[in-house]
Amino acid sequence: MKKIIAVGCLTVAALCQVSLSQDARSVSDRARQLHAESLVFDGHIHAVDRILYHGGDIGERKADGMWDLARAKEGGLKALFFSAYVPDDYYPARLETKQALRQIDLALSQIAKNKDRIELALNGDDLKRIVAAGKMAAVLDLEGSFDLDGDLGLLRQFYRLGLRSYQLSAHNTDNAYADACCAQHKSRGLTEHGRAFVREMNHLGMVINVSHASDEAISQTLDVSTDPVIATHHGLRALNDIPRNMPDELLKKMALKGGVIGFQIGNEFHNRKVFDWRTEHAGKPFWDTGDISKREPAQSVLDIDRLIAPQFPMPGIAAPDDIRFNADQWVGVVDRAIQLVGEDHVALGSDFDGGPTLPRGFRDVRDLPQLTEAMVRRGYSDDRIQKFLGGNLLRVFGKVTSGHRLTVK
Repeated sequence: MKKIIAVGCLTVAALCQVSLSQDARSVSDRARQLHAESLVFDGHIHAVDRILYHGGDIGERKADGMWDLARAKEGGLKALFFSAYVPDDYYPARLETKQALRQIDLALSQIAKNKDRIELALNGDDLKRIVAAGKMAAVLDLEGSFDLDGDLGLLRQFYRLGLRSYQLSAHNTDNAYADACCAQHKSRGLTEHGRAFVREMNHLGMVINVSHASDEAISQTLDVSTDPVIATHHGLRALNDIPRNMPDELLKKMALKGGVIGFQIGNEFHNRKVFDWRTEHAGKPFWDTGDISKREPAQSVLDIDRLIAPQFPMPGIAAPDDIRFNADQWVGVVDRAIQLVGEDHVALGSDFDGGPTLPRGFRDVRDLPQLTEAMVRRGYSDDRIQKFLGGNLLRVFGKVTSGHRLTVK
């Protein structure tokens, strides 16, 4: 765990010695202009969780949390995977499909309510048109597919509702057809029905999201899929040896397929010191929610809402400043992936309001220009920076969704 891993021209040890004075370093005019001119496309944002449990509107500036439309605009965000998240708590009573529908309904209602600022994108052409019109483009994504049990009819109905990205495995629990990274594996990757699920997503033109899936499930998905796949919010196992992160060989395989890895903005994925600090204080890894099969089913979906509402919006932990990565160190993690698989396979997948412990000096989505500044200081070309900020994600989204493959009425 303590060995030093090369990260581009730096090491993890060297990254951890970057001066604290760099934490909130001002963004240069060059970086600010480049950021403003770029398609900033985030692969994973928890946009409506807080609203489902506490009310409100994504159009309202919030005093808490990490994301709302006003702050997102200040951070230069132009497109996002607008994630509907189904927590594991809904599974024991088999209310998770209902919860998925509630989340999707809320997401669509919030987008419609704020139609002057945000619009649903069903394909790459939609996304480019929406951004050109000065609005934010929202790609509807579902996190936690335990609810379907691989039901292809439900998958098609979700597609008709506008869903264009789907997380293959459940959150941190195995579903009936694809193993999760952080649970007891039952299927040795994908079942035969899981393979049919992948093929149906290819047929529909839906982006396959392999974040939270086991190594075997990811590898087998890459074998079956005819389209590139993405890992929307992930990390590198070479830097933090946890099952939630991706090993080098699997990242290479995904890149060869044309896929993209989105890097989660927090410290727990990339920074072993923060991961260990959190595990020590919580008594368990951050993904450990216990065995859901042993939970007593709640009487109603509203009972579960009341039970888990205090978790939202999900904040990061109060890890000591002296062990947290700042933006420069965080970009060093991305740099290692670039050295391994090239600049065409990396992206941003922040997980804002999904619980990340933000880089030192970050407040929320408003500080995304700090990442561009860190890349400029690293000597990246404008083209490389723009690929990371959104170009790579747009390429895969556009390729997968090109042309509607199912009539939507």
